[in-house]
Amino acid sequence: MPRSRIPLICSTAALVALCGPVLPAHAAAPAIAVPPDKIVIEVATVNGSGCPAGTAAVAVSLDNTAFTVTYSEYLAQVGRGTKPTDSRKNCQLNLIVHVPHGFTYAIASVDYRGYAHLEPGATGEQKASYYFQGQSQTAIKSHQFKGALDDSWQATDTNEVAQYVYAPCGERRNFNINTELSVASGTSDPTKTTSFMAMDSTDGAINTVYRIAWKECPPKP
Repeated sequence: MPRSRIPLICSTAALVALCGPVLPAHAAAPAIAVPPDKIVIEVATVNGSGCPAGTAAVAVSLDNTAFTVTYSEYLAQVGRGTKPTDSRKNCQLNLIVHVPHGFTYAIASVDYRGYAHLEPGATGEQKASYYFQGQSQTAIKSHQFKGALDDSWQATDTNEVAQYVYAPCGERRNFNINTELSVASGTSDPTKTTSFMAMDSTDGAINTVYRIAWKECPPKP
């Protein structure tokens, strides 16, 4: 369900990005530019079975190098006591990122964390895609997990500098993040066991972190 736009404001005090260089690897890299002004992220819509209304929140780091999405009901499960539709959950975030004048940005890396209980023979998958509105270039990453597993899980999507997909300079393009969790019973017995993967925690402290790489736009002629 679409949600009201929620402005999230961040001031920066740092002058160096934590996510790594935004210049080509072969180039000499002076201090990396980070916008001195605030960045404002608006949540335009949150849609998906993994993030019902009111269960996903976005926050921006103080140094403009990352933003965090926290989920409270993102759970995929299969087996005893579940429905067929429970085995796959997804969440699409549509974000409006207001970038300070003269800068553009790309997503450098993403950390995912959660908890999983997979019976022997069961499998789980975490998958994500990232793209800017109106651009055909889409980054897709996936991670597989196998039972037996009963522990916290973590997955990191990392892009090489040459593969960064930057928002067009001087244009406002919504940024879309589509994540997915899925669980399959495999050779486990779904009539006697239950397997699940969650992108959350009981205390709500497990987050998904998106690290931002900044780049200065060329001056207009």
